[in-house]
Amino acid sequence: MKIYNNGYIFTKETEMPYCESCHRFLPDRFVEGKCPYCGYEHARGDQCDSCGRLLEPTLLIEPYCVICKGKPVIKKSKHWYLDLSSFSEKLSQYLENNRELSSNARNFSLNWIKEGLRPRAVTRDVEWGIPAPFPGAEGKTIYVWFEAVQGYVSAAIEYFRNRGEPERWKEYWLDKDAKTLFFIGKDNIPFHTIIFPALLLASDENYNLPWNVSATEFLQFKGEAFSKSRRIGIWIDEALELFPADYWRYFLTATRPETKDTNFSWELFIEKVNADLNDTLGNFIHRTLTFINTQFNSKIPKPSQLDQDDERMLKTLEEKVKTVGEEIEASKLQSAANTLISISRIGNQYLNEKEPWHLIKKNRSKAANTIYVATQIVKALATVSAPFIPSTAERLWRTLTMTGSVHQQRWDEALKPLPSSHTVDKASPLFQKIEADSEKLAETLEKVRDRSSKTA
Repeated sequence: MKIYNNGYIFTKETEMPYCESCHRFLPDRFVEGKCPYCGYEHARGDQCDSCGRLLEPTLLIEPYCVICKGKPVIKKSKHWYLDLSSFSEKLSQYLENNRELSSNARNFSLNWIKEGLRPRAVTRDVEWGIPAPFPGAEGKTIYVWFEAVQGYVSAAIEYFRNRGEPERWKEYWLDKDAKTLFFIGKDNIPFHTIIFPALLLASDENYNLPWNVSATEFLQFKGEAFSKSRRIGIWIDEALELFPADYWRYFLTATRPETKDTNFSWELFIEKVNADLNDTLGNFIHRTLTFINTQFNSKIPKPSQLDQDDERMLKTLEEKVKTVGEEIEASKLQSAANTLISISRIGNQYLNEKEPWHLIKKNRSKAANTIYVATQIVKALATVSAPFIPSTAERLWRTLTMTGSVHQQRWDEALKPLPSSHTVDKASPLFQKIEADSEKLAETLEKVRDRSSKTA
């Protein structure tokens, strides 16, 4: 109503598709057709899933009712509209000056503004939904795009109201030191970079605009969009019957479609789990801890006169830990996951070059230096891996016999050295290699799916 009272909402008679068989107007998801921009055959009345453009139902080519598949007729109806074009200049400045935004979100949004922002209907002719509060809008409901994004603010207001702190929500939405961060798919870009900021601006209450909108491209399954009805994809309940959650968390982060669409394949999944988690991360940790168990009575050896290679390794570790943190802060999660693995990769290289299994026979002091440094890498990995593989990180934390939980630690804990004589538990493998091939895994998935459908 503040937006309405500020003069940014107006009424007009508009043409809408109407299904004579279903006796209803066909807004948003009730009508599909061909996208007028990219030609996609199954664009919806509110948005095209292929090119991401926001649409009006009357723009669709060869439209049809999704309920009865019949061809709608065009009828006039009075609706309330948001004057988006009034915010073109302010939105352009916001997008151009916000360097936190991902390039795909910024470029998509700026191009959309350059093409000209069109008024967007705030109301619709459906019975269910939030009743439109505007004078004369009886029988209309609020279009979901208009109220949904405002829910971000409403949720904060309700949360603090329930806590008995009704004014604290303002710290998050009005305090200029606060930052809001959104993780979305690319089909939701315009709602978070144009529509939501426009609504905040239209309130004239100086709300914080989105600090960052981390928009991913699409993850596809064998070249097709995920679809439960068409049995295309893997669902989380099925996934967890096949492998531990950390395997999936790491894989989805390490292959996150940050700059282009990515395609799931069993071959890639097997490669990332076996090569990255088992052979690189898990192997380095197990080599180090097992050596401590067998050669140093499970106690961290005391270092003496670290050489240049040892010091260089610790310096590199410090730089890598910092990089992972910066990449997470910048929402570059795929890069962060790969940097995490690179820490264990250089750890393996360090062990291979130092060869402590040979040094222990002729120079125990140098072997102790090597294992001391390697242990500091393991300690850092326990902390830094927590956002990616939380269950595994906690297991490793316990194996290192650290107090509390790894998830209670701050980031700088990664570089606090484990003291000499600190006792660690007996090492056990953190991961299991996937021995099955892609065909076998696909068969197993179908068995899981069939079993679930029988018990449903």
